[in-house]
Amino acid sequence: MARTAIDIPCRIDHLSILSEDGEVDRDLEPDLSRDLLMRIHRTMLLCRRFDERMLILQRQGRIGTFAPIKGQEAQIGAVVPLESEDWIAPSFREMPAEVWRGKSLESVLLTYAGYNEGGKAPDGMNNLPVAIPVGSQTLHAAGIAYAMKYRKKSSVAMTFFGDGATSEGDFHEALNFAAVFQVPAIFVCQNNQWAISVPRSKQTRSRTLAQKAVAYEIPGIQVDGNDVLAVYVAARDAVDRARRGEGPTLIENVTYRMSVHTTADDPTKYRKDEEVEPWMRRDPIIRFQKYLMQKGLLVEEEVQSVDEQVTKEVREAEEQWTRTVEKGIDPLDMFDHAYGELPPYVVLQRDELRRELEERKREGKQEEI
Repeated sequence: MARTAIDIPCRIDHLSILSEDGEVDRDLEPDLSRDLLMRIHRTMLLCRRFDERMLILQRQGRIGTFAPIKGQEAQIGAVVPLESEDWIAPSFREMPAEVWRGKSLESVLLTYAGYNEGGKAPDGMNNLPVAIPVGSQTLHAAGIAYAMKYRKKSSVAMTFFGDGATSEGDFHEALNFAAVFQVPAIFVCQNNQWAISVPRSKQTRSRTLAQKAVAYEIPGIQVDGNDVLAVYVAARDAVDRARRGEGPTLIENVTYRMSVHTTADDPTKYRKDEEVEPWMRRDPIIRFQKYLMQKGLLVEEEVQSVDEQVTKEVREAEEQWTRTVEKGIDPLDMFDHAYGELPPYVVLQRDELRRELEERKREGKQEEI
């Protein structure tokens, strides 16, 4: 009889490649083409400007509540290694990752204007709709990854969630399932320090969120979440492992929610401006721009030019969204995607609505239903 130590691997690394001034660690710098680096920069800036415009639209009452993404644009690095056949299961603050994967700005506006059509994914775009219930999408990703393994495909599933989700049972169930069955899943925690008004310090006693991977004996790594290159490298390595059949990975991106939790939130009630200021200096876009300039790939004039281009793209998306809404969306569309084959009682409901719409049209009534 004896009491002996059990050898359990528990090392957790922290990865950072770019300093706050944009200086790069040459030994860790990924070999990315100029075109890819410039596309990453453009998409980050596009999403920042789009986010700013959405906030104005919300304050004008033209769209409903949404979760701003300011300060978390480096999440794009996580989806850069993905292929079109791979899947993502986003939370409600992954607009940049979704846009990189092909989601249109117009569809984002439609969603937050209250139109279900905004959540429709075009054929070939493997993005699940945004998940509002905290942590629920982790289970979806684990299930998709299991399906990929069962079908002997090389595809992977990546899911995003906040630090608050690590306090949900869904998160632990998903990690346990993924680890037991060694499915090709990548769990990306966007640790932005706040779960609405609950600080990260009150979420868990763990020094890192990445170390929660240890309990499930899967790789875990903590990353500077405002460093798009570090986010990319961590995700690339995790994706490569998953494709080789080596199972899931947990990535903790340490970032910060610079804006409100949602547009229905007032962060001044629970945090001070002094806390936000240091993170403003770690702005992921400014840091990446400094890196590109030091690399000789970008100059101030080009930054202004790209800014003008993305601002125009945001304006055009808003105009297209306005035209779509003014034109109107056929209410009968709601029946097209609920079932593979409509049950008889739903067919009756659809036919009844069609008759009512036709009757209103004959009577010249144009009000929305």
